Amino acid sequence: MFSLTVNDHVMIAHSLPHEFFGPAQAMHGATLAVEATFSRADLNEHSVVLDIGEAMSLLDAALEPLRYANLDEHPDFRGRLSTTEAVAEYIGHRLSDALADRPDVGIRLDLRENPRASIAYTVPGRP
Repeated sequence: MFSLTVNDHVMIAHSLPHEFFGPAQAMHGATLAVEATFSRADLNEHSVVLDIGEAMSLLDAALEPLRYANLDEHPDFRGRLSTTEAVAEYIGHRLSDALADRPDVGIRLDLRENPRASIAYTVPGRP
């Protein structure tokens, strides 16, 4: 298995309106460090997983709708909590849609919301 990882960050605002989330119920900002790892069992005809520049552009495009956004008002989060897990799923689906013509590429997202906590979400490739 081969993999390529690129990274970026995104600044958002949101609230998590349920007592489960304690102080995060109130509106607050978050800077999420995002790593996207693209993987495939075999290298493509150019002996790479993906072109690094393309991978960075794909991640940029997936993050653009979230940059400086209030997720409480974002149409793609209407009716759902904008937890870090939900944000990772959103990014993963945008990347997967962008790679629909390459179903053999798997995607793993790692989002870090502080130095002590991160989450992961995987969109598996299809052979």
